[in-house]
Amino acid sequence: MPRRGLILQTRTQWLLLSLALVCILVLFLYLLECAPQTDGNASLPGVIGENYGKEYYQALLQEQEEHYQTRATSLKRQIAQLKQELQEMNEKMRSLQERKNVGSNGIGYQGHKEQVPSDLLEFLHSQIDKAEISIGAKLPSEYGVIPFESFTLMKVFQLEMGLTRHPEEKPVRKDKRDELVEVIEAGLEVINNPDEDDEQEDEDGPFGEKPIFNENDFIEGYYRTERDKGTQYELFFKKTDLMEYRHVTLFRPFGPLMKVKSEMIDITRSLINIIVPLAERTEAFVQFMQNFRDVCIYQDKRIHLTVVYFGKEGLSKVKSILESVTRFTKRILAFGEILALE
Repeated sequence: MPRRGLILQTRTQWLLLSLALVCILVLFLYLLECAPQTDGNASLPGVIGENYGKEYYQALLQEQEEHYQTRATSLKRQIAQLKQELQEMNEKMRSLQERKNVGSNGIGYQGHKEQVPSDLLEFLHSQIDKAEISIGAKLPSEYGVIPFESFTLMKVFQLEMGLTRHPEEKPVRKDKRDELVEVIEAGLEVINNPDEDDEQEDEDGPFGEKPIFNENDFIEGYYRTERDKGTQYELFFKKTDLMEYRHVTLFRPFGPLMKVKSEMIDITRSLINIIVPLAERTEAFVQFMQNFRDVCIYQDKRIHLTVVYFGKEGLSKVKSILESVTRFTKRILAFGEILALE
């Protein structure tokens, strides 16, 4: 009996092993059928039947690079031509505008500097001559001195702020920042392109060339404004490799007054609003309301009064004063309407 069971177990094992081998064989045949056909002599992409090596692809890359370089050179040539045409058009437009200005206003150009009418130019020079920068001024006391305010590329220091821990203006208003940037650029223009009458000796740079100053060479500046004449600017520049400072003085003269508009304003229908803050002081408020009744109610009438009271003490008295004035105003208005009807 045990011998028969052992034989049955051995046959079962062989049967399972045979089934596993059959499954593996079927899977192997399936993979062979699904795999792509390969050819040991297959060539890389290109003309069929030819083999390509490293030299071929290097030559192909070089050909593409030469093509792109030729294309880039052509585009650069076209861009240069377009720039030249645009410059010629700008010059033509500028010449036409200059002719138009000369024909209409009689104002011509000399180089790149605009010429102003002789009477205006004379007035501006007179402003400079009358300013304290030229002739000085006799002042009655120290309170008549117009103080300077200093500035750098990043900050503006104002005396109006007082002797505080942070006297600089934060933030700098846009109009003032634009003004000071324009002044620094004008100072650089004076230094880098001096006129013949400028008294300055150019110290050559370390390599014998003429030094060119830029905004990074600006050290500090001072300015002050005479309200009826103009603004004076004192600018200081220095290069790190030069043992000297450049000092430039500029003056922006104010022009003559010009009429912008002249109109008549009708105030017959305008409403005037008066806001009065009040805390206690009811006696002074009584006197104020009496003056308000005599001046505003009797004469103007188109006035609206708002009283903002702080606290509770005396509030009832203020309310009673306002109520009495309101009743009086209503009687005045009613009387005025009766007179108008008659």
